[in-house]
Amino acid sequence: MRPSTRRAVAIASAITLLAAAAGCGDDGGGAGRGPVPGVTDTEIVVGTHMPLTGPAAAGYSKIAPATKAYFDHVNANGGVHGRKITYKVMDDGYNPANTQQVVRQLVLQDKVFAILNGLGTPTHSGVLDFLKSNRVPDLFVASGSRSWDQPDRYPGTFGFNPDYTVEGKILAHHVKTELPGRKVCFLGQDDDFGRDSLAGVEKVLGAGAVVAKQTYVTSNPNVAPQIGAFKAAGCEVVILATVPGFTALAVGTAARLRFRPQWLVSNVGADQPTLAKQLGANAGLLEGMIGANYLPMQNDTANPWIQLFTKINKEHNGDAPFDGNTVYGMAVGYLFVQVLQAAGRDLTREGVLEAVGRGGHQGPGLAPLRYSATDHSGYGGQRLNRVSGGAQTYFGPTYETDEGDGPVREYAAQPVAPPANGIPSAS
Repeated sequence: MRPSTRRAVAIASAITLLAAAAGCGDDGGGAGRGPVPGVTDTEIVVGTHMPLTGPAAAGYSKIAPATKAYFDHVNANGGVHGRKITYKVMDDGYNPANTQQVVRQLVLQDKVFAILNGLGTPTHSGVLDFLKSNRVPDLFVASGSRSWDQPDRYPGTFGFNPDYTVEGKILAHHVKTELPGRKVCFLGQDDDFGRDSLAGVEKVLGAGAVVAKQTYVTSNPNVAPQIGAFKAAGCEVVILATVPGFTALAVGTAARLRFRPQWLVSNVGADQPTLAKQLGANAGLLEGMIGANYLPMQNDTANPWIQLFTKINKEHNGDAPFDGNTVYGMAVGYLFVQVLQAAGRDLTREGVLEAVGRGGHQGPGLAPLRYSATDHSGYGGQRLNRVSGGAQTYFGPTYETDEGDGPVREYAAQPVAPPANGIPSAS
């Protein structure tokens, strides 16, 4: 069977699975079909769950307003196929029980077309089956868990962030090539975020290379025992799979214990402006921190995407402080609009999933988007950055890899430039 034929069969199978999940009901549009939830001739209603409060609110509370600002820009320019996007943002406090409650409200009461960019590994994991059974597209989850990349089990779910195992491999590749022989420790969130990241690290360094492994739970802000264990073990490099608040806690606690390792931090918790705000007068502790990212750096004013997003931030987001979370939120908005354009004027839930699975989407990312009928993960690589002189800048090449045993290799393709009006055209 030719690759194009296999892809068509896989897409058809995924759509069939999604439809079968809720029996023979019909939510499509067009001739002979009923109304599509969340879609009218003039509006598309989508929803999300976000930690606007709670232990992950630092930084992350800026994401949804940035996405909404991008949608407001699109709406001000005529919308998508004549429809304006309404974005309903619900606060779940990064609490899985709250997530289930607010997502049920969005689906059953607000009748949203899709859930877009729901944030968090522990939070979003608990709504996968509910969204599947209600045939709700679950697009661009704000997490790098491998749980989102299960096309057979969850045909309507697609990730956005790089897979945490991919990221762990890229961070470990830097340790292996640039910091050989150093004692390595690992602190990760006590869920798939931490476990998947550690799996990637150990694929490159080997299981015995990490001399101390610790976890944290977001309900306990005391990480002194974990950091103390790293100091006692003589660790020289510490890899963090942490949300921003716990990155700041780890760095601040280490300083109090007179422990100054080389920090390598997941993209999840490495945004320097967010961390500097958390640390306040101690922001200098971030000097030398190495992070990873896959979107343009917020301070790269020569980048055309940053220029576009800065303009939208001023016009539609009250000129809020501009950081990596702002860039992230607008990048998600751009991709969603790109997919809506590709899905066409006769918008259905099946049609938007098919549009994502066709792949070929391009935007501000430094690494490739991997969407296909058989791959529901998001970005496939990252580039490393370093804090120096209070600024975060990229260094070295962009890398890509897989979640298996494939090599970490350089990715040479350059990002595309944004459209003149900042809105993807219909394909």
